[in-house]
Amino acid sequence: MNKNEIIKTVWGMAEPLAEELGLILWDVQFLKEGASWSLRIVIDREGGVDMDACEAMSRAIDPKLDEADPIDESYTLEVWSAGLDRPLTRDFHFEQSIGLPVTIGLFTPLDGDREPVMTLKAYHGKTITAVDEAGAEHKFTLSELRFVRRKDEISFDFKD
Repeated sequence: MNKNEIIKTVWGMAEPLAEELGLILWDVQFLKEGASWSLRIVIDREGGVDMDACEAMSRAIDPKLDEADPIDESYTLEVWSAGLDRPLTRDFHFEQSIGLPVTIGLFTPLDGDREPVMTLKAYHGKTITAVDEAGAEHKFTLSELRFVRRKDEISFDFKD
């Protein structure tokens, strides 16, 4: 199987397991890092992901992977949280992030800024519309961007 087929196969196995665990499957990556391969399953859920959720997903998917054996190479299974600055790479990532702040990685700076934070206004095909702090709209095709990442804010409530 090639890399895309592996990702598609693992996605099909992981998504129902994630749903059973109350999680959202955010991404599946099959990466070569140095001489080693890693199968990375990235999860999310309302309120965030903790180590217990990562462990539960790992325990759920591991026997399914062993049984189906979709990967010829030796690899390490990793289960990660999508994190606060999660990259937006799939259609549903952009659709779920409309109205939220995103960091846009530009090849050519905009007003001297290579990574402006804007509010994602729309996503159509492979084009996004984002609004800057001054209210100006900017349209970008994804191919002209280095990345788009969610810029989630965290707030802490410290109680005495």
